[in-house]
Amino acid sequence: MLYRLSIENFYSIRETQVIELIAGKSVIKEDGGRLFPLGPGCDDHAPTVVSFFGPNASGKSNVLRALSFLSWFIVHSFTVAPDNILPFQRFQDATSKNEPTRLAVWFAGPNEPGELGREPNENSARQSCSMYSYEVEFGGPSNAGAVILSESLKYWPRETKRQVSLFRRDDSGRVKAHKSFELSGYQSALEKIIRPNASVISTLAQIKHGISTHLRIAALHVYTNILIEKSELDETVIANLYLQDPQMLNALNEQIGRIDLGIDNVQIASGPSGPFFSISHTGLDRPLNMIFESHGTRQFIKVFPLLFAVLSTGGIALIDELDHAVHPLVMPEILRWFHDKELNSRSAQLWLTSQNASLLEELVKEEIFFCEKDDLGCTSVFGLQQIQSVRRNDNFYRKYLSGAYGAIPRLG
Repeated sequence: MLYRLSIENFYSIRETQVIELIAGKSVIKEDGGRLFPLGPGCDDHAPTVVSFFGPNASGKSNVLRALSFLSWFIVHSFTVAPDNILPFQRFQDATSKNEPTRLAVWFAGPNEPGELGREPNENSARQSCSMYSYEVEFGGPSNAGAVILSESLKYWPRETKRQVSLFRRDDSGRVKAHKSFELSGYQSALEKIIRPNASVISTLAQIKHGISTHLRIAALHVYTNILIEKSELDETVIANLYLQDPQMLNALNEQIGRIDLGIDNVQIASGPSGPFFSISHTGLDRPLNMIFESHGTRQFIKVFPLLFAVLSTGGIALIDELDHAVHPLVMPEILRWFHDKELNSRSAQLWLTSQNASLLEELVKEEIFFCEKDDLGCTSVFGLQQIQSVRRNDNFYRKYLSGAYGAIPRLG
């Protein structure tokens, strides 16, 4: 479970911005069950819903891009040609475009690093109360020439809380590792294949290094609709996803019935151009093709696989403009899925951006973050819990629209 993200010189985020999710121990009893332990046996708690509000072009999407890029970097960077451009931009002023980009993420993990990313089993006494950080720094004169200046994976054992550098890579590509990282036997092969634009984890996973392979698999459980641009899958691709996973289709039908979109049943039929949606409605004598459904219904059916997947695996869903995909009255139900400790038994997290300020009425302080830009176009990110004198029973929606928290459009 993620509990901190740091971003510097990435798209509109010029100065270091830290999204801190660990909640104060005094609020855990007041959160209504919204905050989950970082891991089994952990005392620290964090939200499973992380939402970003602010004006258009304030940089909300860039926060999601940072996590999406880190996931891409861990999973796919080894497959990129040495001279290919990495899929990110720095802040585009005269100074920053030649300055390093720094990204870091902190997460709870097992007490033994060798268990990283592995599924616990009946014989495992695994707990997830040790803290880890993954950090990477990119340099070079431009995005086209961006290379890795440093990369590291750190670990704070639960027993001692003393930092252990599991591995550290310098700008020459040399990697030094602690014995807990289990690099012995892989070092010489790594030195031959490591590249200046590929992550150590992505590289080691190619040669079946255990911890790196499991970390790469964990990064595959980041489900997102944004990397460089917001993306939307073709309906035929979505229909194939449901066709290949009957359990997901059953879950969709269960939720559509509960949300009451006027739909009795969604099925996948075969046609000359491939699978397509066949949707039965109350009162209609024949199913309808997806093309005849409302935009909101179509978008809900498209976004549901991301939500289903992350709740099933315990990963992270990064959904840009989730409120554009579904009706405002459906949004609280989606949030409830992530708040429900039975539906969300794996502590999945949902990170979302929203323009629908009324959603603030469904959230608690620790779940709310704002983005705004200064006159130079630099994004700042701050949490509602950082604002003084905000009470838990305040009407966040009204106060936000009144300008009490900032991060609202400048009109006139």
